[in-house]
Amino acid sequence: MSGETPPADDETGTTPCAYTDYREGGPATDLPATGADATGLEADVWDALYAVEDPEMPISVVDLGLVYGLEVEEGVAILEVTLTYSGCPAREMLTDEIEAAVASVEGVEDVHLELVWSPPWSVELVTERGKDDLREFGLSV
Repeated sequence: MSGETPPADDETGTTPCAYTDYREGGPATDLPATGADATGLEADVWDALYAVEDPEMPISVVDLGLVYGLEVEEGVAILEVTLTYSGCPAREMLTDEIEAAVASVEGVEDVHLELVWSPPWSVELVTERGKDDLREFGLSV
């Protein structure tokens, strides 16, 4: 992120959020990202991510479709993560939990978490396992 606030939208006169990455395109991987083909240290990091649950419902951040990408190179885990909406009150708590879980994996020396908003999160990003968990929790998916 450049640190600059995007200019006001000419049509609405509103100014986009300065804390939001509005880049075009989104992640390079297919979504939802699940780590199904991961091996070694990367698989261990995915396992740690599956252990992090959304604070409002018993579903992992991976199954909820919040992890858009993960790369692990030379002990550095680079994550692209989103939230269900940009005004999420649990933003800091959730990103801190994700970073702590990944940092706790043996072999991970550093964690870089990038909060992204493109493409926007939607219920279509929830995995089948996640949809089952949500139904069990009492939500219609």
